[in-house]
Amino acid sequence: MRILIFGLPGSGKTSFAKKLTEGKKIPHFNADDIRKLFEDWDFTETGRKRQANRMMTMCDLAVNHVVVDFVCPFESYRSFYDMKIWMNTIDKGRFEDTNKVFEKPKKTDFEIKNFNYANIIKEIHDRLF
Repeated sequence: MRILIFGLPGSGKTSFAKKLTEGKKIPHFNADDIRKLFEDWDFTETGRKRQANRMMTMCDLAVNHVVVDFVCPFESYRSFYDMKIWMNTIDKGRFEDTNKVFEKPKKTDFEIKNFNYANIIKEIHDRLF
């Protein structure tokens, strides 16, 4: 299962992903780590699409479940994932250009509105294992 954790910068994507995968044999790919590997800090629309494609490619490396966390601002790239978790914990991120292009999701499996998400993590684990 391909799990996307997405939302504005600073919304808690990576923290949630780490809690979700803690103690489990689930690979976790973080967007900043992937950008570092490729030395690609281009945040134009073209750069964001290239990054979205990279994150999808990372999923192809996983045998079973995989978690990716990144902004994923465009709705069209979210349909690739089997489970979508929206970190809707902040109204605006720290980068105005990202705030402008971020498309609110039409449909998600989980919408996280605060940082008390232990029950949601348990529910996701119950679905996966």
